[in-house]
Amino acid sequence: MLRHSLTALMLGLILLAVLPAQAQQFEQVGDYQIHYSAVNTSFLPASVAREHGIQRSQAMALLNVSVMERLEDGSTRTVIASVDGRSATLDGSDESPLAFRSLRIDDTPSQVAVFRIREDEPMRFDLRVRYDRNAEPAEVSFIQRFYIDR
Repeated sequence: MLRHSLTALMLGLILLAVLPAQAQQFEQVGDYQIHYSAVNTSFLPASVAREHGIQRSQAMALLNVSVMERLEDGSTRTVIASVDGRSATLDGSDESPLAFRSLRIDDTPSQVAVFRIREDEPMRFDLRVRYDRNAEPAEVSFIQRFYIDR
């Protein structure tokens, strides 16, 4: 249990430390916040990547999506969501589906997808996030540019 808590803390700190100011990107949909961030997998410690089956590579990135619900008392809680989506160049060429899988560290669920980076070229991400089975999925789109550190 302590090892998982330390892993969760380390992964969270790494993602906060290595992501630019856009790390806290989210879309507000009613009482829900859909948080998303993408980072080069080479920033992950080898032990964290190995434990969660994430390939570390200068040419690969990790997209992490989690959903928070705002409660009546003003606090928030993480909710389980499913995500599907795709990435493409800005002109729509080179479109690739993203293969999301659930990742749970302690009681915090998120969806992650690993994908190949297109160096120094903006990539567009189009996601459909289902956080409530009784509601239509929310659509989230964003653009991010990645660099390969050689």
